Amino acid sequence: MNKLIVSPSPHAHTAESVPKLMYGVMISLLPAFAVSVWFFGIGMLIVTTVSVVSCVLFEYLIQKHILKVPPTHLDGSAVLTGLLLAFCLPANIPFWMVMIGALAAIGIGKMTFGGLGNNIFNPALVGRVFLFISFPVAMTSYPVPGQWLRYTDATTGATPLGIFKEGLGEQTAGELMQQVPGYTDLFIGNMGGSAGEIATVALLIGLLYMLYRKIITWHIPVTILGTVALFTGILWLVNPEQNADPLFHLLTGGLMLGAIYMATDYVTSPMTRKGMVIYGVLIGILTVIIRVFGAYPEGVQFAILIMNAFVPLLNKYFKPKRFGKEVQHG
Repeated sequence: MNKLIVSPSPHAHTAESVPKLMYGVMISLLPAFAVSVWFFGIGMLIVTTVSVVSCVLFEYLIQKHILKVPPTHLDGSAVLTGLLLAFCLPANIPFWMVMIGALAAIGIGKMTFGGLGNNIFNPALVGRVFLFISFPVAMTSYPVPGQWLRYTDATTGATPLGIFKEGLGEQTAGELMQQVPGYTDLFIGNMGGSAGEIATVALLIGLLYMLYRKIITWHIPVTILGTVALFTGILWLVNPEQNADPLFHLLTGGLMLGAIYMATDYVTSPMTRKGMVIYGVLIGILTVIIRVFGAYPEGVQFAILIMNAFVPLLNKYFKPKRFGKEVQHG
């Protein structure tokens, strides 16, 4: 006798899978990874290798021996977390610190909540902020580009955002802009910073690839970047002596990496388009507030983590009406 089997929703089927999506994001990161290796050499290779291997290993060990569940360390999500974490770190940071960051990313940011699909906060950003709080000196000592064969002994220098933040009050914005790389260097990545803070052009290529593959939609990246450009533009027009122009803000720091890769994480971002737009706008506003008025030169990672906590509320408020739900007419 034939049985009618009714399964829980959703009932839509697609050729996409978790590994396919994860490795699609990794492919989009290849241009930025190549640029970072070109500028930072062996240091970037070491940091990335240690980060990826550590994330995969910690996910396997935690699932196998602590959670007692079938390991999913090979689905691509751990590899992607390790890659994104490496993009958030200086290329000269000691390998043991990278391992600690990986443990925080996987153990605290992901497995504490039950693994992929259950985590509230972006795991790579959890690892990055954990290291930033624990080892602030190492996390703010960025190597100068061009030292291909040097790792922990590389010469360090300030990032463009750091130069601007530290110099304000003593010098005008115009004077400080003379001390940072030109817009062409900022665009191609010839400046100090982590791998995710350089090579805007490579990150934009990754964005176009993911949009073409429909891995992500435009809503979150465009609203974040547009909001930052709008509000920094207003501040610049009001007081150009104390504020950098919008293009400087767009090309420096981790804004591009955060807007394109961190904020668009499937698990920690809103499900609806309206929710995505509001999410992106608020991340942009918080980023500008922290950058301009806060103590730190960069704020995008904190802005994303703050808004990650509000994603369940955005999903609930903008949840589409169920099919067949009766509409109340006034």
